[in-house]
Amino acid sequence: MTLEVPNDLQYALLEFIAHINVEDYDAIPQDFINLGFSPEGVTQERLKNSGITEGLSFAFRQLSAGGGPKKIQERVKAEFRDRYGSDLTDEDLREAARADMLKRMEEQLASEGVDVKGVTNVMEEMSRRNRELFQLPPYVLYVARAFSTLEGIGLSIDENYAIVQECYPYLAQRLFTDRSPRAKKALRAMLGLTEESEEQSQSSLAIVQAGAGTARKGLSPAKLLEMTEGFNSYTAATADVDRDGKGKMAAVTEFSKLFLDPKGSTLQDILVDEVAKFGDATTRAALRRAFVESPPARFSSSFIRGPKEFLDKNEEISRFIPGLLREAFVERPVRLTTALESLVQSTEEDERILSTAQELADILRPQLLSAFSRNETNAIGAIPVAIDGKESGGSSSSALAALLADEETRNALQEQLPGLSSLGRRVGASLLRRAAYRTDKSHAIPETARKRIKEANEALALSIEPEND
Repeated sequence: MTLEVPNDLQYALLEFIAHINVEDYDAIPQDFINLGFSPEGVTQERLKNSGITEGLSFAFRQLSAGGGPKKIQERVKAEFRDRYGSDLTDEDLREAARADMLKRMEEQLASEGVDVKGVTNVMEEMSRRNRELFQLPPYVLYVARAFSTLEGIGLSIDENYAIVQECYPYLAQRLFTDRSPRAKKALRAMLGLTEESEEQSQSSLAIVQAGAGTARKGLSPAKLLEMTEGFNSYTAATADVDRDGKGKMAAVTEFSKLFLDPKGSTLQDILVDEVAKFGDATTRAALRRAFVESPPARFSSSFIRGPKEFLDKNEEISRFIPGLLREAFVERPVRLTTALESLVQSTEEDERILSTAQELADILRPQLLSAFSRNETNAIGAIPVAIDGKESGGSSSSALAALLADEETRNALQEQLPGLSSLGRRVGASLLRRAAYRTDKSHAIPETARKRIKEANEALALSIEPEND
């Protein structure tokens, strides 16, 4: 029951699982081609029109819920009762499902230009067409045998066991650590981010331009935390020695290496980009509140624009004011005010980023409060034990203090401290590049000044983090 899996097939499986996990069904047809489920010559468009994505969605939703064939049958029956009627018998449910499937098949054939009335047997016709579109790769038999054996063992212990969920920690660990372009795309897909073009992956400024200029999907905080927990779970479970919390300490150490690696990583790239976006959005929001939306700022703006509005409405009076005087005391202050408002203007991306940050805070807050509560309880419970002079079984230390108490873990974390400097430089450079891009797009600023500010920001960003780093 062993089979060597080529690298290309491994990445195809990672991409397929990522797309299924986030329900990106538009990408499934290409995944089928990459996995060898379709013969050569079958196009992505034909697979998409076959309706395969809806069936896959239903199948994987059931597999992820776990419980084996028995529980799947119960859930399918319950779903059919909700769909076709709760008062139907089992036989009536089968007939209703069969009629629904037949109707969908007829609609599919009609969409392909086939005269449904001229087809003797719709199901046979669809089966014939599906045989042209799909094939069963040999490796699937090995996977099915292995999964069925492992699932059987799991179900003998837990009737709700789901082997698909048990594979998730490995998936998270693989996507977090694999630096190949295909793994990077799969990780971005899992986290709800759009794919980058080849040019964007080679230039940090291009990433800023793509992110600031177009509407994109946003990072999913829930998925990020779920994958982080999966990574920690896998690392802890596969540690050489998993006793006395050694597995958890190993997980923290490995995650710190991944996050603080001076050479960078896909996860680090994503988090640096998101932190820079958040810093950019919050900074401009604070400046907007202070210099545009506050009562003093509104009064100042009205005071500055008042003379220009008055002169624009009274052309006769305007003729008597010298051009240089009007430029210096009327036009230029208005242009500067308009430029400032343009630079700190809120965008749709800003709203999405701030919403994502709020969502992340809402998810983390209960966990942090729970951890704090546990630590408080442990601290209180440790007091009488100490007074009695007996050895305390509790701990008043936080989880961080417990980790740092281990010399091996402490040394491993200290080795990663130089990575903090590199990480800080990356975030700072990203903020400067975003500022350069926004300045360049702010047409309220004179072209010469705009160019100089942009070049200054880009030069400073390069000095902090050269592109070849």
